[in-house]
Amino acid sequence: MRNVNKVFIIGNLTRDPELKQTKSGQPIATFGVATNREWATKDGVKHTSTEFHEVVAWAKLAEICMQLLKKGKLVYLEGYLKTRAILLPDNTKKFRTEIVVQDIIILEKRAKSGNGTEESTTLVETAPVGENESSLDEFLEETAKEENA
Repeated sequence: MRNVNKVFIIGNLTRDPELKQTKSGQPIATFGVATNREWATKDGVKHTSTEFHEVVAWAKLAEICMQLLKKGKLVYLEGYLKTRAILLPDNTKKFRTEIVVQDIIILEKRAKSGNGTEESTTLVETAPVGENESSLDEFLEETAKEENA
């Protein structure tokens, strides 16, 4: 049986993208996205739960993210989960799970004539990103060293 590692989220950027590069010059954009889940109990009390996701975009998609994304922007992301271990100075490990973006759509709201709003979409990129695992591993090792410094 096949395994599946696929993520689809719609949320708002929690910070502007930050650009880094691997030693080989591969561009990488990192940013955060928040998603909300809302529900009501039987007695009608409304609740909201917010999740914060760390996101990584590679190559051309990283460059596009740097140009078009800003804190607060509503986006649709497709990608997969990647968990990495970071060795801390006390020799314990901390684990960090990130979404590696493959496709992204910027969702913009524009005012309707009259009352209410209407959502429109701006397609950013829908072609899967062609990063290779060795570049990803190289970047993850570099970032782990930076976080421990």
